Amino acid sequence: MKRIFSTLAVLSTLLLLTALVLGLNIGDPADRARAVQTVLTYHFLTAMAALVFAALVHAIVLTYFMGTGRWIEETVRVYHLDDHWLTGNRSLKYRTIGLMGLALSMLILTAGFGAAVDPASTVDFRSLAGIPADTVHFLVAATTIGVNLVVNVWEFQAIRRNSDLIAGVLNEVHQMRIARGLPV
Repeated sequence: MKRIFSTLAVLSTLLLLTALVLGLNIGDPADRARAVQTVLTYHFLTAMAALVFAALVHAIVLTYFMGTGRWIEETVRVYHLDDHWLTGNRSLKYRTIGLMGLALSMLILTAGFGAAVDPASTVDFRSLAGIPADTVHFLVAATTIGVNLVVNVWEFQAIRRNSDLIAGVLNEVHQMRIARGLPV
């Protein structure tokens, strides 16, 4: 899982960065020139793909923790293992879920500010506290990439620690099966 997650997280970050760079190259989004509108379209499509892909990566991590948590719970119950395996998994899972929520909220917030900045939008968003709307969108987008990167690092570490928990459970089960003369 660590290798798969690493690959997906890197791709997610690259997509987010690509959307940011395309956004920086738009210039004046109200300019109806074909070149400007083409970059705007690429920015929009890349940003939406990046948002969906980043959400997918977080969903995969959530699914991983749900599945391994259930497996650890059943194994602890069946083999009468110490509950510290289960509490360790739950602790990792719930801390990770909170951070995922933050990353997903930032992704949605970025998309919302991007939609509000669009000159074709019916929203009249020109500035926030004196900061131009496009600058607000850029700052939120840059913060989102940073938050998403930090959360991805946390998720990787949580996956690594959870893998250690799983290995520990497997080791205990293996030892118990050997001691009872069961096939391993």
